[in-house]
Amino acid sequence: MQVDAHQHYWNPARGDYGWMPKDHPILSRVYGPQDLVSLLTAHGIDQTVLVQAAPTIEETEYMLGLADATPSVGGVVGWINFEDPANLPHLQRLAAHPKFKGVRPMIQDIPDVNWMLRDDVQWAYRALIDLDLTFDALGFPQHLANFHTLLTRYPDMRCVIDHCMKPQIWDQAFDDWAAGIMRLAQDTTACLKLSGIVTEAKDGWQIDDLRPYVDHILTVFGADRIMWGSDWPVCLLQSSYDRWRETAQTLTAHLAIDQQARIFGGTACEFYRLTVPR
Repeated sequence: MQVDAHQHYWNPARGDYGWMPKDHPILSRVYGPQDLVSLLTAHGIDQTVLVQAAPTIEETEYMLGLADATPSVGGVVGWINFEDPANLPHLQRLAAHPKFKGVRPMIQDIPDVNWMLRDDVQWAYRALIDLDLTFDALGFPQHLANFHTLLTRYPDMRCVIDHCMKPQIWDQAFDDWAAGIMRLAQDTTACLKLSGIVTEAKDGWQIDDLRPYVDHILTVFGADRIMWGSDWPVCLLQSSYDRWRETAQTLTAHLAIDQQARIFGGTACEFYRLTVPR
């Protein structure tokens, strides 16, 4: 089964996408299943994982409604307020939905780099473990050390690192990112998404700009722990869906067929426990 392990649908009129620039020609428009279906068909993609883009439970409910009506959405990664333990009943209720897979706090947008280690948010990680839900780790290279602390503190939490932890490819910043990623690969059981890196590359990027970063994650994580995601429609800032998909396939073409199958479907199916649609 072919899987896009990271994509978004949104409607800016809902009013809770605080990060989204107003009147942006690419971002600030409605994106729904009808906009993606032809691309999924063209690339033979059977399932997607729909990921939160707003820090509200209401957006999570919105996504689950879309998932109920869209067979290609195999799973939803939502949001709860980690700073409020009263959100536990919300998490328990959401966990009962067959397509709800886990949560993603928007750590990259939180000014306090140490937020994830604060005492008042630890209940949420324990709840994810108790409910057997997933955790999408969204951050920048500056967060690598704290994610290492977090994931070694909770080895039973099922975690995937979003967007390769956003290496600053535009600045050719490799060494510190590579060392932090290697520590996560060696010391934790986290998976990693081969996604979101085209928007960290410079304008006019070429495939060789991305190659060292992809080669590194393939070396330290291995195909069994890597899943491809489009990050559509955010990827449209720097690439079409087609170009990013084809670039990822080119950068992994030297791998054995079974390893390619893991990256483009198998790892995501296993991690998110996706089922083949009827």
